[in-house]
Amino acid sequence: MLNHQQIESNDIFTPEQVLENRGRVAIFIDGSNLFYAALQLGIEIDYTKLLCRLTSGSRLLRSFFYTGVDRTNEKQQGFLLWMRRNGYRVISKDLVQLPDGSKKANLDVEIAVDMMALVGSYDTAVLVSGDGDLAYAVDAVSYRGVRVEVVSLRSMTSDSLINVSDRYIDLENIKEDIQKTSKSPSYTYRPLSTIGLMEES
Repeated sequence: MLNHQQIESNDIFTPEQVLENRGRVAIFIDGSNLFYAALQLGIEIDYTKLLCRLTSGSRLLRSFFYTGVDRTNEKQQGFLLWMRRNGYRVISKDLVQLPDGSKKANLDVEIAVDMMALVGSYDTAVLVSGDGDLAYAVDAVSYRGVRVEVVSLRSMTSDSLINVSDRYIDLENIKEDIQKTSKSPSYTYRPLSTIGLMEES
């Protein structure tokens, strides 16, 4: 706690001091969006490091991971079990086959609803997604007093999302902090439609 003398001698806070005052943090991760960003960066995400980096010493309320699932994919089921046991609340939806043969699950509504439902329980939302469809939800929670940080790859991030956030972090700038090293445990996340694009590490 700062006393009056400290405030008088240092009445202007540095940007770092302002950004450190994040209060309780809730993290919302669009799993598919993050996977494609990592693919573009040429890295595999270490999800333990990611959680530490996004929390940055603040008090974590909860970390949500949203993903489409294929119930027959044992490797993916194993990964999601690992996530549940290592600090993540996994919200999943079955993949739907599209007319072009690809499979997709859109979890924007789930992310938006959870962000709104928990307002009052957290002070800062960290949204790991570049999806412009979430801009309205981000704007809505910020009007309720929440500070919103958006984390995504710049080339995959909608300007409308950056414009309504309080802080934007490019994954390119933190990739060294969140990527797997050869010593990392070998768990892997891949949306079903991209299996085969990357070889198992």
